[in-house]
Amino acid sequence: MSYSLDANLLLYASDASSPFHAQAQRFLKSCMNQSEVIYLTWPAIMSYLRIATHPSIFDEPLSPEEAMANVETLLQLPQTHCLSEEDGFWESYRATTETTPVRGNLVPDAHLAALLRLHGVRRLHTHDRDFLKFDFLDVQDPLA
Repeated sequence: MSYSLDANLLLYASDASSPFHAQAQRFLKSCMNQSEVIYLTWPAIMSYLRIATHPSIFDEPLSPEEAMANVETLLQLPQTHCLSEEDGFWESYRATTETTPVRGNLVPDAHLAALLRLHGVRRLHTHDRDFLKFDFLDVQDPLA
């Protein structure tokens, strides 16, 4: 079975001041040591890079080099694949947002959900409860 990771788990694993830091690190290490396919998305990766290096968000932001090295560690795993938009994405986004009013901060979540839908990925590990609004996703919170 395959799954995807939301940016928040990557962020918690990188933020030593987070109360979820140790749990997120353990979870990511377990992902890295398993053979299940991990689907990362470019929107999640870019969100991670934006937030992890932002001095107004992290008490001790990562340098761009540190954040990129963390991403590269995941990308270099043999079980990791990256998903991106392709033909049919807009239709997937429309289907994803058909029954859920999407605006404001939910737009990036719907983007990620539509990308997963397009590629047939149903399981998402995240600490963000907003993803429960997308009923086709099997949302699992490893920090709960």
